[in-house]
Amino acid sequence: MMDKATQLITPIKVQDNMEANKPDTATRILDVAERLFVEHGFEATSLRMITQQAEVNLAAVNYHFGSKDALFESVFMRRIGPFVAGCLSELDAAEQSGATLTAETLVMSFVRPCLALSRDPARGGALFVRLMSRTLVENHRLLREALSQQYSVFVQRYTAAFQRALPQFAADDIAWRMHFAFTVMFNAFAGNDVLKIFGRSQVVNARDPELIVKHLVPFVVAGLSAPI
Repeated sequence: MMDKATQLITPIKVQDNMEANKPDTATRILDVAERLFVEHGFEATSLRMITQQAEVNLAAVNYHFGSKDALFESVFMRRIGPFVAGCLSELDAAEQSGATLTAETLVMSFVRPCLALSRDPARGGALFVRLMSRTLVENHRLLREALSQQYSVFVQRYTAAFQRALPQFAADDIAWRMHFAFTVMFNAFAGNDVLKIFGRSQVVNARDPELIVKHLVPFVVAGLSAPI
């Protein structure tokens, strides 16, 4: 039998262990906000929804992030850095391989990190891939400005690479083709159910990354390479 001191201490230790296993407040807010932003979009997600599901008060959100816009940017930025690094690493490998750059090589250098991210719950998994895609499609102004400032190297590197891979097109034509290609890719990974309009639901699954890639890559490559 436990003595009285042990009986008093044991519940405290159990409680301490439970608290230690909980995500810290900021992480809990980020995780909940990430899920709600995917489910409802930025505009439809309120701070009240986030605080209720994260089981925190509004003061905690204001303390850690300051505003809804800043929270949204924090949700995004904690994941996007490794993703961009993965894309640039793929691009480095393609450029250093000695093989001729092609539109398909460049598309896959973007798609492979999307797939890797979608399979890794520790980095947000498919949830963040959908958030990233939905955010860029929905044109969140403040976030796009932050991204353009922090990830200009990504844009510059891919623009230069596509110009080398498609030398038959003028720079303006390349810019248009990249605009359409990345819009299509982001939209596809956003998990929009609009695809079900055009196919049987048991065949078309807009939230299956592997299935998306199978049909997406040939379509995007054909569009990038099509004559004017």
